[in-house]
Amino acid sequence: MSNSVTIRVPARLHLGFLDPSGGSGRRFGSLGLPLREPETVVTLSRWGETVVAGPESDRAAAHLATLCQRLGIRSQHRLMIEEAIPRHAGLGSGTQIALAVSAALRTLHGLPLDADGDATLLERGNRSGIGIASFSQGGVIVDAGNDGSGRPPPVVARLPFPDDWRVILILDRAKHGLHGDDEISAFRALPTFPESGVGEICRLVLTGVMPALVEHDLPVFGAAVTAIQMLVGAHFAPAQGGLFTSRRVEALAKGLAEAGAVGIGQSSWGPTGFAFAPSQGAAMEMVAAARPLVEDGMEVRIVQGRNSGADITSTGLNLVGS
Repeated sequence: MSNSVTIRVPARLHLGFLDPSGGSGRRFGSLGLPLREPETVVTLSRWGETVVAGPESDRAAAHLATLCQRLGIRSQHRLMIEEAIPRHAGLGSGTQIALAVSAALRTLHGLPLDADGDATLLERGNRSGIGIASFSQGGVIVDAGNDGSGRPPPVVARLPFPDDWRVILILDRAKHGLHGDDEISAFRALPTFPESGVGEICRLVLTGVMPALVEHDLPVFGAAVTAIQMLVGAHFAPAQGGLFTSRRVEALAKGLAEAGAVGIGQSSWGPTGFAFAPSQGAAMEMVAAARPLVEDGMEVRIVQGRNSGADITSTGLNLVGS
């Protein structure tokens, strides 16, 4: 056991559902990618009284209390959230703060990690398994969807994201994606996703996204991602007001596409948008060309995909991750 543990967990892009309505027998199914940044970073220490501070401290404190009760841990702790993935931005902040607290507590007390079990306990991963899978390992991830058992969706494919490729993130701090009761209501109100759409998305993943990753073919990868985004976005448009939650993000994404970016879309309910570029230099040129479309309250980041999972550091030793 150690006296202090620091956990770094990645944000993730949700690139689209395979079967939002579950007509295939498994509902949702997801395609996603963890990112080098932004991250959630927490440090947990033994302390004389329990103190939780920093962004997302409300959720982190609730998770810590639930986990201590379930694991029979009566010790007091100091939990510092040093960095946090933006909340309700479509980047998986809720799952990552839950898993970060779980990993920190278990590592501090010499207990084995249980990302799947703790995610279920903390009511994460009910629809997408990408966030849980991003904690364990990186790369482009495909999960098979929810079978109704209550278990996290199983990962059925994982391929490395090419090191040279870049993700262009478009953030809009003036908007939030649907969450909580509004998200549940939106899913209930949406029509059944057509079987033809499910088949087309699965085809695009299997014969477009996956071979393009193996062959480092960004145009094919981007075309497949854009097509998936159009199918999924059209289905969710009645709930989010269009293909994108934020009109400003949509306009900037189109500007990036005109500058040569591919794989245009929105992560989860947004408002975060994304696009892909073949290199850092190309991404910088695309962002410069679209710069006039960046309005107040917006941010554009050029980031790398992440081919490793969470980073856990205890007493100076790197235990998991890169």
